Amino acid sequence: MQITRSVAWASAIVSATLALATAATAQPRQGWTPTVEGLAVYQGSADLEDGGDFSASRAFLRAGGIYSYGDGSFVGLLASFGQFSYDFGLPGNQPWDDIRDIRLSVPLRFALDNGAAVIVSPQLRWDYETGASASDGFTYGAFAGISWAVNPNLRIGPAFGVFSEVGTNDLEVFPALLVDWTFAERWRLSTGTALGATQGPGVTLEYKASESVSVGLAVRSERVRFQLNNNGLAPGGVGEDSSIPVVLSVEYAPNPGLSLSAFAGAEFDGELRLDNAAGQEVSRQGYDTAPIVGFAFRLRF
Repeated sequence: MQITRSVAWASAIVSATLALATAATAQPRQGWTPTVEGLAVYQGSADLEDGGDFSASRAFLRAGGIYSYGDGSFVGLLASFGQFSYDFGLPGNQPWDDIRDIRLSVPLRFALDNGAAVIVSPQLRWDYETGASASDGFTYGAFAGISWAVNPNLRIGPAFGVFSEVGTNDLEVFPALLVDWTFAERWRLSTGTALGATQGPGVTLEYKASESVSVGLAVRSERVRFQLNNNGLAPGGVGEDSSIPVVLSVEYAPNPGLSLSAFAGAEFDGELRLDNAAGQEVSRQGYDTAPIVGFAFRLRF
């Protein structure tokens, strides 16, 4: 079994876990806190190096909750459903259409006596094209890390993830860094939670303009693999989309239970890969820098 290094899986794991950690520490009362989150992203047209162009839209909805023990420790249950919709301009160069993304995770956080906190989050995931078998797009894994409160303004620590991949026996093994650093008045540098459940991992620089408005600049790495149906250029194969999004966001949070955010930016170093059912690479083509815009919301009850 091969081991590869990747950051793709932390998209859901880091952001989901740290978002729940924020909720648990902001609301230290014991008991359940239900949460609902949504994300919609539109990627503008980008030219493909083998000819033609494509655009895409992505939508996600996640619901669940956490049970807080009142000391910063919690256990949570999250379920999400998402869809990627691709629109290729050249009919002969259309490797796939709509992709479904279903996830189930159980994030846990344990607060230790010395100011440290341990995070563990196992996850099940299904990524597959409409018409393909969901079970063929099934993957699993876990993310874990530990962080320390160095001072009241800085929490930092190492983390790692181990996950299976669609269409291969390889494991994704990647390191990560948990950071939450308020380095100046109104300024914060953090990993994980910039743009909603599915985005990350990466680094977000945030400026709190007022009690309810924040402005952020986020950079991350993305890579998603998915099972294909039997109707495309590689029947029963595997597709992959990778890029490095950089976005500027504005968040409005009038109260602890509601936040709304809008963002705009671009995806750099984009690449589409297509493997056949035997696991052999059929094509790999880069795409030009693509503009992206989106909207996200979060409700806590």
